[in-house]
Amino acid sequence: MSPIRAANASNGGLRIISLIASATEIVHALGLGPNQVARSHECDFPPEVLALPQITAPKFKLEGASREIDRRVKAIVEQGLAVYEVDAHQLKALAPDVIVTQDHCEVCAVSLADVERALCTWTDSAARIVSCRPHCLADAYTDIRRIASATGVEARGEKLIEEMEQRLQSLRLKVAGRPRPRLAFIEWIDPPMSGGHWMPELIEAAGGVSLFGSTGSTSPWISWNDVSAADPDIILVGPCGYDIEVTTREMGVLQSSEIWQGLRAVREGRVFVADGNAYFNRPGPRLVESAEILAEILHPGVVDLAHRATGYVHHHPARRHGSET
Repeated sequence: MSPIRAANASNGGLRIISLIASATEIVHALGLGPNQVARSHECDFPPEVLALPQITAPKFKLEGASREIDRRVKAIVEQGLAVYEVDAHQLKALAPDVIVTQDHCEVCAVSLADVERALCTWTDSAARIVSCRPHCLADAYTDIRRIASATGVEARGEKLIEEMEQRLQSLRLKVAGRPRPRLAFIEWIDPPMSGGHWMPELIEAAGGVSLFGSTGSTSPWISWNDVSAADPDIILVGPCGYDIEVTTREMGVLQSSEIWQGLRAVREGRVFVADGNAYFNRPGPRLVESAEILAEILHPGVVDLAHRATGYVHHHPARRHGSET
């Protein structure tokens, strides 16, 4: 059965289009996967969503080093232009009942304004637009409730939130009373940015101390001098939109830096690379897995939930990605 026919056959024929990866994960965690009829270019989990029509695309090249991508995106934003485009014709043809987007970050994903522009000539639409706006864990829970309410599965939304909170509380109990390592989380390599929003909360739940960023605030631009002055015990690099392989390749930018080489965490081999594309940067159900990854890194031997190699790796500058077992 095609994804569109499956959507018509379940949940009263409700048709959902998700234009943000975290919302797609929420939709599926709520048991509404068969109702999703289209996705954004960034939606890739769970894997079956890749069979759905892709109705968005970036207006910039995704290839190249992190500094080149940063320059392209900033050039578009400075001109007051949208970073992404939505296929308005395909959007209308799919006749969605619910469209999920976001007004959290115009750089990270298709925005509410992008969707509104695509719908501006669609005068006969009864589609409900749900816009996510997560800045902290509580906001992520609110977005789950928004999507659950718009799709008529409020009880499932409350159950999902309860399960997430229980898993995070279990993690807190595992690391309670232990020393709390000081962590520098790097969300973008060149220029460097740390993690704000929900990241300090995840680091706290995992038994660490976040050196940069404040809960609920935007991710701050930092310098490597800032990192040196903070003298982190551990460094975790998980850039937005990058998986482990791409991030490991980008780490070469840092190897020639005297500041980087002088960092205690680097000298003592406490640098890790994570899949930022799948975790950390997606405010959905896998924020729990993100906290578990952090706990495995911060408290090895105490927390082991089998995320090593798939969610993160220990960074060895002299080794190629894939050599770690």
